Amino acid sequence: MNAPEKAIMNEWINVGAVEDIPRLGARVVQSAHGDIAVFRNADDEVFALLDKCPHKGGPLSQGIVFGRHVACPLHNWNIGLDDGKAVAPDEGCAHRFAVKVVDQQVFLNI
Repeated sequence: MNAPEKAIMNEWINVGAVEDIPRLGARVVQSAHGDIAVFRNADDEVFALLDKCPHKGGPLSQGIVFGRHVACPLHNWNIGLDDGKAVAPDEGCAHRFAVKVVDQQVFLNI
């Protein structure tokens, strides 16, 4: 691995195995940026959003995951897992974090 690749790899932190995240659910990772919800959908895709709905700050990690969205448990706003955007007619965006899976381990870029 050359030096630039090594530097990039250092930005990613291992937050556990894919199987540690409930399917159609989330696991919360604490960070200096606040709680981050790491989601796993039915297709075993993994996503990460700040655990705060853009509407009233509801805990997205406690919402229902369907497809590539999560429904906020407070007011049922649908938030895109891949981009953090609220589905129209609602407006707003939850901060998204880059995620990658390597050998069934989840890495988060914060």
